[in-house]
Amino acid sequence: MRKVKWGVLGTAYIFERDTALGMRLADNCELTAIAGRNSEKANAFKEKYGFQKAYGSYEELLEDPEIEAVYIPLPNTLHYEWTIKALRHGKHVLCEKPLAPTAEEAEEMFRTARENHVYLMEAFAYQHSPFIKAVKKEIESGTIGDIRYMEAALITSDYLKSNIRMRRETFGGCTYDLGVYAISLIQTMLGKEPKAVKAISSFNEDRIDVYTTGIFEYEGGAKASFDCGLALATEKNASLDRFQIHGTLGSISSVNFGFNKPGKLSYQIQTFDGREDFRIVEVPQNYRLEVEQLGRCIISGETPYVTENFSISLARTIDRVLKEIGY
Repeated sequence: MRKVKWGVLGTAYIFERDTALGMRLADNCELTAIAGRNSEKANAFKEKYGFQKAYGSYEELLEDPEIEAVYIPLPNTLHYEWTIKALRHGKHVLCEKPLAPTAEEAEEMFRTARENHVYLMEAFAYQHSPFIKAVKKEIESGTIGDIRYMEAALITSDYLKSNIRMRRETFGGCTYDLGVYAISLIQTMLGKEPKAVKAISSFNEDRIDVYTTGIFEYEGGAKASFDCGLALATEKNASLDRFQIHGTLGSISSVNFGFNKPGKLSYQIQTFDGREDFRIVEVPQNYRLEVEQLGRCIISGETPYVTENFSISLARTIDRVLKEIGY
């Protein structure tokens, strides 16, 4: 099987915790090179994860003609800069969410990808999950009728001030880190942007939002709400993930659910005619799924599952939420 030669820019925690395993499991991925801010750490990752090469700077990796695709798990403030550089070097890019701090920058990133004839995909691993696809299929097949209301939430531990999630200068805060999950799930199920956005936040002394809640209103009268927060026990890596979708014929609610949780996930359907169904979906490692999917785009011309239109539309909505809360 043809394998895509991947490079990774950075030695971030998200790579260690999730994406490294996904890339090693992906059947069309070859771990070719890792780059760090210094050679010592890059070499340590090379040995730990089985890369063929290690570079002491990001530029060196991008200059490597062997590298076909680049994964970017850098802090939010560096996504735009290094994605643009990678695209201009002719590399396909999988960039962690949020793709860019603003919709305007996201648009420029995709424009650069088109100009250089390469793929760019935002790394929303959970969007590749068969669980999410199963729930979306329920909506599209009319199981609960037309959506009237949806809510989604992701609440996690808070972190020490040294964590990039807790710093304004690295675009920390719960909307950038967690709200993008809840809001993107709402966008996936409703399939459109809201006509009106209202949101409010609690900020800490460093001016990042530690809890944000919002309401969306849509053409046709549908409404949605989201919650996100860095509110659970400090540094415990705990999370609360949930959603409910209510339609004109019934509802779908998460039961055993985590945005990027593998294993047997479940949801419940209740209809107004008295039917109750409990559905279980076997979910593999989502980070593997996203790496394999972009690999198939490169090898055989598939369309990225997380599309340009989806990412730019989501970025516009996030812009509106951030404006509402005064971030």
